[in-house]
Amino acid sequence: MPLSRRKAIVSTSSLVGAALLLPDAEARGQGPAATAPTSPPLADLVSVSDFEPLAEQRLSEISRALVKGGAADEITIRWNREAFDQIKLRTRVLVDVSTIDTGLDLLGLRLPFPILLAPTAYHAMIHPGGEAETARGAGKAGALFVVSSATNTRIADIAKTAGGPLWFQLYVQSDRRFVADVVHEVESAGCRALVLTVDAPVVGARYRQMRAKFKLSPGLKLPYMDDVNKGRDSLLRGGNTRMTWADVEWLRSVTKLPVLLKGILDPDDAERAVAAGVDGIIVSNHGGRMLDTAPATISALPAVTERVAGRIPVLVDGGVRRGTDILKARAYGAAAVLVGRPYLHGLAVAGADGVARVVAILRDELEQAMALAGRPTLTAIDRSVIWNAS
Repeated sequence: MPLSRRKAIVSTSSLVGAALLLPDAEARGQGPAATAPTSPPLADLVSVSDFEPLAEQRLSEISRALVKGGAADEITIRWNREAFDQIKLRTRVLVDVSTIDTGLDLLGLRLPFPILLAPTAYHAMIHPGGEAETARGAGKAGALFVVSSATNTRIADIAKTAGGPLWFQLYVQSDRRFVADVVHEVESAGCRALVLTVDAPVVGARYRQMRAKFKLSPGLKLPYMDDVNKGRDSLLRGGNTRMTWADVEWLRSVTKLPVLLKGILDPDDAERAVAAGVDGIIVSNHGGRMLDTAPATISALPAVTERVAGRIPVLVDGGVRRGTDILKARAYGAAAVLVGRPYLHGLAVAGADGVARVVAILRDELEQAMALAGRPTLTAIDRSVIWNAS
């Protein structure tokens, strides 16, 4: 990464945030806050952590609970962050790092960096533009966006604004015909992979959301959540308790797209996933929103990547807030990371420009960390980057 390249990152991300246009429902406390403070210039936000307090000022109590909340005592959320902080990095000196290459190949795509936008729900509760606005920001940053089944926006409308590739996250619901129709719709919209969430047979104890009496803003839709729309499950107590490995086999039978499983923590489940013929694994604890006191994902990652042994790509989400976190995940064998809450904070603060700025900060930090660790390419990153790694 030449110096001119690094200066360009800062320059192209120095955008001024705009005040949000707020629908009537938000004044009733169900979307972004009714009165949004003026955003500072985005160039003044130098860390992804700078976005969180600004986002919370702009969101209603219900929307804050949606973004911030986890399961029960939210211990796993805390562990996701603390586990990264406890990993020490090894520096190497006098290595030629005049050029830093963060590019990678992933499931038929050439990506400029190993940072994806994780599937997160109800973007219209965060910004009036919803998932289409997020997709626009992902395109500005050059990031792959994984659209959630709990989107408020149909995938064709998201695809119209997306300047980059899209994947689609699925829950296998009760009506397989409905799910098959969704699969065909997202295929037609140009999505490049399906991400099947497997860690949600029931939903964790979302006490923060329950205390806030979470519900969708009036008029918002969930076009791809048939079970919820038909009253089979509530927004807080959903899930498919009958889902098994047979559903994975069935999904693979109705699509030619790559299928990844999201929610793997145990190496035995990872081995089973490889045997089931899936194309990738995402090590995830659902952002700490399912089983509280499940391990941090970066703590679970090494055993999973060791078991998979390169047979399929392994990705990881949960707690990523720094470029050094991405370096650590790569050192433990992850092909890429997914971020969730950070880009939602960016979306709340400045829409698409906020999303793009969050990604640009993480990319810049990753390049800095690679240079300081003496690793000019992603393939040069291995377990030896970790101080005292076994």
